[in-house]
Amino acid sequence: MSNQMPNVARRVGVITVRVLVYILLWAGLVLLFAGIGIRVFFGKISVGQMLLNLVSVQTDGGGGPLVWIGILLIVVLPLLVIAGIAFWHRSRLRKRRAGGGRTRNSLWIRRSISGVLVAAVVVSGTTAFSSTVGLADYIKAGNSNYDVDDYYVEPTITSDQDKRNLVLIYLESGEATLADDQLFEKDAFAPLEKATQAADGWQSVDEFQQYEGGGWTMAGISSTQCGVPLKGTGSVLGSGNLNELGSDVGSYLGGLTCLGDVLDKHGYNSTFLGGANGNFAAKDTFLEGHGYSTVKGLSDWRAAGDPAKSFRSDWGLSDKRLLEHARDEIDQLHAQSEKTGQPFNLSMLTLDTHEPAHIYDYCDVDTQEVVTSMFFCSMTQVAGFVDYMKEKGYLEDTAVVIMGDHLKHMGGGDAFHKQLDNNDNRTIFNRIWIPGEDKKSALRPRVDQLNMYPTLLEAAGLKVQNHEAGLGVSAFSPTVPDDSAQALEPGDYKELLNSRSARFYAKAWAGSNPAQ
Repeated sequence: MSNQMPNVARRVGVITVRVLVYILLWAGLVLLFAGIGIRVFFGKISVGQMLLNLVSVQTDGGGGPLVWIGILLIVVLPLLVIAGIAFWHRSRLRKRRAGGGRTRNSLWIRRSISGVLVAAVVVSGTTAFSSTVGLADYIKAGNSNYDVDDYYVEPTITSDQDKRNLVLIYLESGEATLADDQLFEKDAFAPLEKATQAADGWQSVDEFQQYEGGGWTMAGISSTQCGVPLKGTGSVLGSGNLNELGSDVGSYLGGLTCLGDVLDKHGYNSTFLGGANGNFAAKDTFLEGHGYSTVKGLSDWRAAGDPAKSFRSDWGLSDKRLLEHARDEIDQLHAQSEKTGQPFNLSMLTLDTHEPAHIYDYCDVDTQEVVTSMFFCSMTQVAGFVDYMKEKGYLEDTAVVIMGDHLKHMGGGDAFHKQLDNNDNRTIFNRIWIPGEDKKSALRPRVDQLNMYPTLLEAAGLKVQNHEAGLGVSAFSPTVPDDSAQALEPGDYKELLNSRSARFYAKAWAGSNPAQ
């Protein structure tokens, strides 16, 4: 018995070490494949984007194949590799025993090499993943002395006597850089530029910026409608509101007063139209929780009987059909508004320009790079809707704001790396129409998406105290208050936007007003 005890202990120790080695190897492979996958499909992202967006990808109208690719990369492939190594190792043991074993020196060398390889996989995986999601920046942000709470301004409406209808169009990946026909085969925005010319009274924010830390659809929508960076890390994890974020959350930044909330308080009827699944990234929860009475998405268009050729399997309804529905919607909303005196807000989000490229039968590809034609065709549809509003006379009493939801994604498999990777002047496309206004006054240039919140309120004809809402100051104001976040030095402003601001977001996600 005494002789057996050391052998048993040794065997338990060997098994324990092997299990730990396999666990480390599995973790390293998961991190490595996740890092590679994110780089290929999304490019470099943030921890916040990962938590708030990637977890919400859905098989139907919300990324489609990405779900299965993610499962294969992060779940199946690492397990297959581990199983293969375990099988190989077991075969080697059997051969060694059959051949009389090896010397201690050869065993030590083999185990040393195996240990180095496992360590290399773990280090490589950790490095690849952390650099892809900006883990170092995330840790640094936790030590920042800045807090959004110190600069957040609850919007105060001093008058709504001049309120007007509002049409808000988000262009998927609507980066203005693609209008440069010196960089690209042709100006991808030409049709929309023709429909929104400055000579006709359209305005734009020169060099409109994506906010620091943004870069995905819900970040673009929430930042322009709530005036703060979209964050869910830390505070949300602690509050329980990140429960399967993207599908079934009770509220989405419920403590904040956003565009739809303000418009609802002042009698607006708000409607949102999108081609994708409304559940994707909890978009419907955000909109319905912030003043939108009607939110239509993929399931609605299917129920309406749209033909199969109008859908792309990975995301949803084509822009052509979406904007045809938008014509019917604005006809009804405008007629109702004239009858009741109640203004409306019609918001929508295009879809065609989301990569990978999908070309519908109404789009003629006349460029070597298919994505350029894809953008051109989408802008043609949006331009057609603008022309329709003009023909119907809606522009006489309706403000229109058109803007990209974010810069174009630059995943490893996406187009235009040569033109955009080292381009230091990437901006977001935007056009603004204000009926009956003097169009000679220029909008404040180089504002970011957070400033669009008060800009939208003022576009709707509401008077905003000090032109401030959230962290933003309306682009219609040539100056900013001295105590505004917009008055900070660029480096300090960047640190503020990157800060976790756990106290502020804990309140916002829990449904408590951070300003109180």
